[in-house]
Amino acid sequence: MLSILIPTYNYDCSRLIRDLQAQAEQAGIDYEIIVADDASPIYIYKEKNREINTLPHCRLIELGENIGRARIRNRLADEARHPWLLFMDCDAEVIDGHFIANYISQLQADVVCGGLCHADTLPSPEVSLRYTYEKRADKRRAACYREKEPYERFTPFNFMIRREIFQSIRFDERITEYGHEDTLFGIALKERAVSIQHIDNPLRHMGLESNDLFLEKTRNALYNLANMESTMQGHSSLLRLYSLLYRLNMANRVATWFDKHEQELTEQLTGTTPRLTNFFLYKLGYYCTIKRKMEQE
Repeated sequence: MLSILIPTYNYDCSRLIRDLQAQAEQAGIDYEIIVADDASPIYIYKEKNREINTLPHCRLIELGENIGRARIRNRLADEARHPWLLFMDCDAEVIDGHFIANYISQLQADVVCGGLCHADTLPSPEVSLRYTYEKRADKRRAACYREKEPYERFTPFNFMIRREIFQSIRFDERITEYGHEDTLFGIALKERAVSIQHIDNPLRHMGLESNDLFLEKTRNALYNLANMESTMQGHSSLLRLYSLLYRLNMANRVATWFDKHEQELTEQLTGTTPRLTNFFLYKLGYYCTIKRKMEQE
């Protein structure tokens, strides 16, 4: 009936698997839980996650080389044997005792998105940028908001999908680093008129990156956006603003401004009290420098 599929990289997800396994047993369904380790280099995480193999209906796949965010999810789908696939990220925490049952009650839909949330208090000043950014976004993550733009609000963090539909779309394997795999998958669902049901069945996102690492991942996402600009047109507010700046012959001016202020912005964003206005300016400025570089090549 249900294959629960979880990619992992340098993260101990053994507690998550135990919680999911217990709920699946309680639901009395035919299930499997497959975790794929994308060649984690830190041995302690690999060793801890090997406990998964001791649980009924659970198994761990350990890859010999890192294949990236999209390919590993596609690999998990290929390994699955049930008609429904439940994908989630490894750095999730189950916060509802009926999480699996809530999904099982929604089998009339083609795709079901449960959503995500974050802790009410800042876990550490070192993750203040990602936390501040995500907590503001949490206000728009209730199902009543997501269903207004069902495809644009799709996230791969926690969703269930019919296996045959997933295999007809799959994640775009050009995406190897963080950023915009959710947008591309949502676009593909919309183009095929696949129905999406948004429900309030969130997992709590626990794996917040340090400020430095989140800025690095943001830069990766902006490169992904630039390389797939034609596909992403109409699906990114940042692209819409850049297009306006470009038409007004202001994009290179913004890039020049960013060159002068990048260090200042970086220091503010990696400090203990980052401002989201500066994060927006950082993303816009960095994107303009990427496009300037691409035009010069």
